[in-house]
Amino acid sequence: MISREPTLERIATAQSLLLTPFGLDEGHLSRALAEITAHKVDDADLYFQYTRSEGWSLEEGIVKTGSFSIDQGVGVRAVSGEKTAFAYSDDISEASLLDAARTVRSIAQAGQNKRAKVVARKIAKSRSLYAPADPLASLDSTAKVKLLGKVEKLGRAKDPRIVQVMAGLASEYDVVLIARADGTLAADVRPLVRLSVTVIAEHNGRRETGSSGGGGRFGFAYFSDEQIETYVNEAVASALTNLEARPAPAGVMTVVLGPGWPGVLLHEAVGHGLEGDFCRKGSSAFSGRIGQRVAAKGVTVLDDGTIPDRRGSLNVDDEGAASQKNVLIEDGILKGYIQDSMNARLMGVKPTGNGRRESYAHIPMPRMTNTYMLGGDKDPQEIVASIKKGLYATNFGGGQVDITSGKFVFSASEAYWVENGKIQYPVKGATIVGSGPESLKKISLIGNDMRLDSGVGVCGKEGQSVPVGVGQPTLRIDGLTVGGTA
Repeated sequence: MISREPTLERIATAQSLLLTPFGLDEGHLSRALAEITAHKVDDADLYFQYTRSEGWSLEEGIVKTGSFSIDQGVGVRAVSGEKTAFAYSDDISEASLLDAARTVRSIAQAGQNKRAKVVARKIAKSRSLYAPADPLASLDSTAKVKLLGKVEKLGRAKDPRIVQVMAGLASEYDVVLIARADGTLAADVRPLVRLSVTVIAEHNGRRETGSSGGGGRFGFAYFSDEQIETYVNEAVASALTNLEARPAPAGVMTVVLGPGWPGVLLHEAVGHGLEGDFCRKGSSAFSGRIGQRVAAKGVTVLDDGTIPDRRGSLNVDDEGAASQKNVLIEDGILKGYIQDSMNARLMGVKPTGNGRRESYAHIPMPRMTNTYMLGGDKDPQEIVASIKKGLYATNFGGGQVDITSGKFVFSASEAYWVENGKIQYPVKGATIVGSGPESLKKISLIGNDMRLDSGVGVCGKEGQSVPVGVGQPTLRIDGLTVGGTA
């Protein structure tokens, strides 16, 4: 549901942290925006942010790192056509606000001498997808270290071959206030937590690692004993599997991807290519292809910022637009791109709630939220059983993509060699290479087990990092190139 009520609550929180302590009110924001819009600009906004974050890590039963930081500031932006002027300051005051406003208006066409019209205040519509809570305060420091100790003990107890356990805990309380030139006022209060576990297994002189973890927009209560057990079991199983792994064969073959986190391949191979700025400039392999078939039948890909408590979800984006559930590809046909306000205006479409920035010191751009493919009707076991000779990849490390060509490269952190429908042995060192647009067309079987990742995704673009989610069902892709070590 989209409403204005929760926004009023969040605006009050944001004002108490970002305006009141510095002697500012909405009148000062209006004056700063009027300073910019006295000249001809297409858009302007102020973005205030307060972030408190904390990180703990445990190794060999000892607290290895403990960090705590508070950051706050304001970013001021003016947009004219395709040009953006941007200034930011970590000093929140009337003087620095007006100074930044005067700096950015230089982009605008001067000499009009028109009087700036005072626009009426509009409260942005927003969603209520997560509680506006401070996760850092949901557990004291001793309890956080205790929680990590529990992870370590559990990991070591699972198997005598586990020789090392590393556990980490990160949390963030992020409050933003957005004031736009059209009078829109928006705010969000964004909690974020993450627990990670890495284990090292050793046997017969061989060492292998396994990792797991997760989180989302909630407090530490999420990490129950059951949840911790799940993460530890996954990390241990992965490390022990890799102890038995053989070098991966190379060549062109059928690849089956498991559900959940392997959707990171979809994120890189397809998602980045559907970001509006790349598509507008013609630098994406998907530019100018709306309405065309870009994937096999049955392939439906969404970017959805509206899933409750998810890492990639937002009540409003960083430009004050409510997050949306955007269908990008429907049954193989390209339906749309993800947009921020500038790209949407230049392309003559509506914003999609995907204007995101790393912080007040960065400009917004079209970014993904939670990107996933819908499930099909096939039993996942049947899909694995359909492989004559090929790879079954259930977990991935990182990957990257060349937007222009759509070419991607990924390393599988857990994978198996399959012959005649039967899993033969685990393999390591498998790298999957392909083209996003091409691999979409080669999807031949789609499982009925669509799953989102556990809440660990971070997406990088032009030097900016934001939290994201990915997801997919079990997928069979025919004729992918696998770079191996065998």
